[in-house]
Amino acid sequence: MANILFELKQAGYSYFGRFPALCSVDLTIMQGSKTAVIGANGTGKSTLLSMLDALIFPDQGSVKAFGMPLDDKMQENSDFTMAFRRRVGLVFQNPDIQLFCPTVRDDIMFGPLQLRMRDSEAAKRQDKVVTELKLASLLDRSPYQLSIGEKKKVAIASVLAIQPEVLLLDEPTAGLDPQTTRDIIDILVSENLSGTTLVTATHDLHIIEEIADTVHVFGLGKNIIRSAPPEEVLSDRTFLQAHNLVHIHRHRHKDAGVSHAHQHDVKHHH
Repeated sequence: MANILFELKQAGYSYFGRFPALCSVDLTIMQGSKTAVIGANGTGKSTLLSMLDALIFPDQGSVKAFGMPLDDKMQENSDFTMAFRRRVGLVFQNPDIQLFCPTVRDDIMFGPLQLRMRDSEAAKRQDKVVTELKLASLLDRSPYQLSIGEKKKVAIASVLAIQPEVLLLDEPTAGLDPQTTRDIIDILVSENLSGTTLVTATHDLHIIEEIADTVHVFGLGKNIIRSAPPEEVLSDRTFLQAHNLVHIHRHRHKDAGVSHAHQHDVKHHH
């Protein structure tokens, strides 16, 4: 039977105890699964990822990871904390949060060395991700000299270098050109095929069929309003429109302006 990695029961979180960011979320994430979280801005997607990464703890309900509660007592258990950091990696939406070393090489090595891996093991992991993500030409560059697409790839590489069992991704393709998007999706799919569990928060509806078996849609109540396979959610135009997940565009037809919904699809060719 597949293992449950995360289990949230009625989990909620409020910033400063006053501003609800996540409300009564029930969610189970199985080992090896691909999960996408979609929703308009401010519906709690990034907060959920922060909770799964134990950066914040629920102030209502409970979150368990690998059978252990994620709560503020977790810090007292240094063995569990270290094991957790090895097993779960979060790629932030803004790569500038993730990249702070003088060079790309240092950024990729940072995680493995922090987790007390031997230098030889860290170097081996660096070589693997540098090859997979085609980053060799960037290793001696400073992160601030990189394009947004290069920064995203390096941020992903810095997390993949720790070889986490769970990869949490906040808007991994936001603002990227189609080719870089394609490269990143290929990397994620290949990680999942080799056993890594993926949890991706995204606005990018055209990637969810590839990176998810299950989609959880967050509503303005900052809770899950629907969980379904991606194709079921994508084919429900009325639902997508009602929850601000597709754009309404006005087009001019002869003399009249006509509004209709549409999604920005980018066709991918392998």
